[in-house]
This record gives sequence, structure tokens and C-alpha cells, in this order.
Amino acid sequence: MRYIRLPFDRNICFIFQAINKYAKYHNLILIKFFIPILFTVGIFFTGCVNTEGILKIKGKVIDEYTKVQIPGREIIAQGLIESNNKLVPVDAGQFSTDRSGCFKYSLRKVKDARYYNFCLVGDSDYAAMIKKLSLFQLEKNAKYLSFSLSKLVGLTIKIQKKNKTPYRDTLYLSWESNKVDFRTLYPYKIDNYGIKDNPFGLIPGLGLRWIGGNINSTVKTRVFADKMTKIHWELVRNKKRKEITDTITCKRDLAHIVYFTY
Repeated sequence: MRYIRLPFDRNICFIFQAINKYAKYHNLILIKFFIPILFTVGIFFTGCVNTEGILKIKGKVIDEYTKVQIPGREIIAQGLIESNNKLVPVDAGQFSTDRSGCFKYSLRKVKDARYYNFCLVGDSDYAAMIKKLSLFQLEKNAKYLSFSLSKLVGLTIKIQKKNKTPYRDTLYLSWESNKVDFRTLYPYKIDNYGIKDNPFGLIPGLGLRWIGGNINSTVKTRVFADKMTKIHWELVRNKKRKEITDTITCKRDLAHIVYFTY
């Protein structure tokens, strides 16, 4: 549990905590809602692209910090072919690690594909990851492939407005972990316990926003373990802005709570 207290003026102080509700899915999330999209795109192009035999590959998936092998990790392989000056993904196979965290697979070699993506599906324990390999790298290391994943840990941010005036205070909240923006890292959930009709939303370029005089909210999300996470607040009161940034490192296998009171 983490507390931070900073003066805003004689009547205001801040104590921090963080969590999240809306989230988009990006290369670094690739949670199970996004991976099927990539897979479907690959299937779509399979009908008009030839393959050139198979390449037998084997390797392992490990925790980047502990080096422990991770069982049951799903991997989607895609050949990348050039089309209209863009690299288009084509399905090359799908497989997963066994109980020991290792895999063996006969990968389809996509004609004219000089690069391959290996998309490792993310979940609440590990962030998703895309590893791009050239065909040369893939053939050279076909029997010794190793993919590492970054551990995720829970982060909770609790926000409460105790000062009842002015009523139109506006609070913005955003965060990033290991330089990955909260909107693309992991889904977040927000529970609002204050007045239900207080304006609330996600503002592009600014983050989550609360407006009103009775704010009592909890944001829950996950961030990278053992890596720097920055939490940023911005309070607008009487046409004046006050920005506060807190930097924390969330240790793996621990609960992390940050409080923000104003």
C-alpha cells in the first residue's frame, strides 16, 4: 500500500492510488479478444498465397526475469508478405507450449515471406508480445527458439474528493508502465461510488476524467512487474491547473494500492 501527500494549496492535499476501466487492444496486449482478429486476417489471405513446405521448429517460452519456462502459452505464427508497400500477415500456424513450457511445431513456410511474426497471447499473468524474426534468423535458430514474456501485477488506484468546493473540479488520471500507455497495456475497470450522475469519461490525450464534487472511485488494472510505472494526475480548479506525477515499481506477487485524495 502506497501513500503520497503533496500540497496543492492551504486546503488541499493529494494521496495517490491507481486503476483502469476502458482499454484498447494493441500489440502489447494481444489478449484473447485481439489475437483471433490477427488469426482471421491470416486465414483470409491464405486462400490467395502459396506455401513452400514446412519448417520444423522447437523452443521454449520463459519468464524474462526468473527464466522459468511457462506452460500452456498460446502462440500464433504469421508469415509477412509485401503488398502495396505494406507487410500483410498470412497464417502460418498456431500452437502452444506443453506442461514444461516447451513447444515443437511444423511451421508452414509462406511463399515470398521474408519475415515472420510470433504472437504470444497475453492474459492476466503475462503481457502479450509479438516477436518478429527474419526467415534467415528463423531457419538458423529453428531448433533453439526462445521467447520471453513480461510478468503483470495488479495495481489499484483509489480516488476520493473530500473538499466539497468548488463543485466543478476536474480531475484527469493517466499512467504508463515501462513506457507503455495505459490504453494499450491492459484493460482497466472503474467503480464509481460517488454521485452516479457525475460526468466521467476517457478524454483522448488527457486520460480518464472526473468532474464534480462527490468523487469516490476505484480503478483496477495490471502493470509490468519490477518495472517503472508512472501515474499522472492533473487537477483543474478555478481555471488553474496542478500536475502531479508519481513513479512506482510494483513488485511481483504483491498487491499494490495508490491513494489520491483532494
